[in-house]
Amino acid sequence: MAKATKTEQSATSSSALDAKDLAILKLLQQNARITVKEISDKVHLSTTPVHERIKRMEDSGVIKQYATLVDAAKVKKGLMVICYVSLRQHSKTSGDKFIKAINELNEVIECYTISGEFDFILKVVAENMDAYYDFHVNKLSQVENMGKVQSVFVMGVIKQTHQLVY
Repeated sequence: MAKATKTEQSATSSSALDAKDLAILKLLQQNARITVKEISDKVHLSTTPVHERIKRMEDSGVIKQYATLVDAAKVKKGLMVICYVSLRQHSKTSGDKFIKAINELNEVIECYTISGEFDFILKVVAENMDAYYDFHVNKLSQVENMGKVQSVFVMGVIKQTHQLVY
């Protein structure tokens, strides 16, 4: 029941967003360091209502966090790998253990449960092929209940965005 309540709250929060809220979100997605004054000038509101709208969206979970996007190559994480993972056993306990283990692996920067032949998709970054090999053999393959892993190496990024409001 708690899950349904949370879903209803999320639906209410997102449907309660008006055009000004969406304009504010768009600006924050483009530059999270933009000032309230700059936002207020662009959306034609005074600073107090802009600040209150941002605070409301933060409190309701519409704005989850502010982040700095880093150039992976400049911090020696130039190799990106997409890993498709299947578990050997499918139970709540084994799934929870897998998720806990994946959350402890810094190389895994995204993890999704998926449908189809595989159970999870991981986005992994490493300095180079040797570092990925070490990660695969000594960390990922050692996770309890690990079944099949298929690694796909990203050769280039065509589009990468985090913008949900446009």
